[in-house]
Amino acid sequence: MDVKEVLVALASSAFPTWINTTRGAFAVIEALHVIAIATVFGTIFVVDLRLLGLATTTRRFTEVAGETLRCTWAAFGLAAMTGALLFTSNPVFYFGNFEFRAKMLLLLLAGIYMAVFQFHTVKTVALWDIGKSPPAAARLAGTLSLVIWLSVITFGRLIGFAASAMQDPFAAL
Repeated sequence: MDVKEVLVALASSAFPTWINTTRGAFAVIEALHVIAIATVFGTIFVVDLRLLGLATTTRRFTEVAGETLRCTWAAFGLAAMTGALLFTSNPVFYFGNFEFRAKMLLLLLAGIYMAVFQFHTVKTVALWDIGKSPPAAARLAGTLSLVIWLSVITFGRLIGFAASAMQDPFAAL
């Protein structure tokens, strides 16, 4: 079984068929996905502004991060679930879509970034937890995070508009 056959089989399974044949199902799932992504970005934005020394500088970074990141993870879980459902609704389309692949690569990069941040930058948080000017490494982390997440959102939004998505990626095979 090749990749296209697997994707076609996935698309014709019960839940994707329900998504594609039930009026409003795709729209509801997509709306939940957008709300989840907005929540992920909004909460990360607050933390990143703190890392940049631009907001909530009178509060400890650990307080700001602790209050917001629980919500971030819950919203990320919802975004991942709804994103997987959206993918199953037309997996051949998404698999061949450059913008979709770029978004997935950027999500992987975001995960790597988060691991580096947690295991490297946060180790020194006791030195800069309070105060207006976090160290350069923390400011760089905030900047990278904003760039990565804005890129994820941009590529996610472009998925439906991409001309490359209108073509069958397996047509040449």
